[in-house]
Amino acid sequence: MTRNLRSEIARRRTFGIISHPDAGKTTLTEKLLLFGGAIQMAGAIKAARRPGTRPATGWPSSGIGGSP
Repeated sequence: MTRNLRSEIARRRTFGIISHPDAGKTTLTEKLLLFGGAIQMAGAIKAARRPGTRPATGWPSSGIGGSP
């Protein structure tokens, strides 16, 4: 790796995981946090769902690809 590439990698602290629903994004995120030392026990990430609510997503609530 070049020195410039290494310095760019060291600067980055944010990443995104994009995939279709039920593809294991939470599982992958949990493993990264566990192996990175941010959490101490697998299963620590829980959904905060209340009855009658829909999961929050980054998708628009209407329009192309959105739900009504």
